[in-house]
Amino acid sequence: MRIGVLGTGNMADALAAHWVRAGHDVAIGGRDMHKAERLATRLGGSAKPVTLPAAAEFGQVVLAALPFGTGTSVVRELRAVLDGKVLIDCSNPVGPGFRLLTPSGLSAAQQLAAAAPGTHVVKAFNLCHQDVWRMSPPVFDGRRLAVPVCGDDETALALVHELVRQAGCEPVAGGSLERAGLLEATAALFIGLWVGEGADAQAIAPPLAYAAGPEHEEAQTAAEVFRQEFFRGPDKGVGRGGG
Repeated sequence: MRIGVLGTGNMADALAAHWVRAGHDVAIGGRDMHKAERLATRLGGSAKPVTLPAAAEFGQVVLAALPFGTGTSVVRELRAVLDGKVLIDCSNPVGPGFRLLTPSGLSAAQQLAAAAPGTHVVKAFNLCHQDVWRMSPPVFDGRRLAVPVCGDDETALALVHELVRQAGCEPVAGGSLERAGLLEATAALFIGLWVGEGADAQAIAPPLAYAAGPEHEEAQTAAEVFRQEFFRGPDKGVGRGGG
């Protein structure tokens, strides 16, 4: 796969490293060619330094590893070469006081989609610090990090799910691009808890089995027991073909 990266900062570095190791052709695009050259050299492999327009033109999938606000203007300038391509948005519109910077209600990802209407924008990789993405793989307590992914195009989603797995993570269907704002709001909440309060944000959610309450858990358990018994087979006297 050909991947274009818009930006030469920490997120560009952290994510592109996984995709270079996976064998993809990666073009690192920057306004400052010296920064693009340094990053491409550090990544090694197939990584090559190019301009921002060249990176957008090169990639079948393009990562917008740019700060909120800057990304919109860059994507608007490049909308012609981005037409029909998959554009990953990993930005967080979070400002002082851990406030969302999208008072209009239009998420950062939706703003990119509006700036380049012909692209297939997918929101992903926005919930963790860059050092988490540098882990290979990001595994905590024996469980791979899950990455919510939001978008409207099934082909684009499938490509991004593949790239999530190649970063050592598990993709999770987050719904349509309209729900990207929920991911951005979650980032604002988590960053406020982690940085502002020193709190363990992961501890605010119960395990999946308890997510809908104990009654739901009991109903699920009973249903699972029934399914296991029903499909044990005719030799046990229960199930398909059994009497």
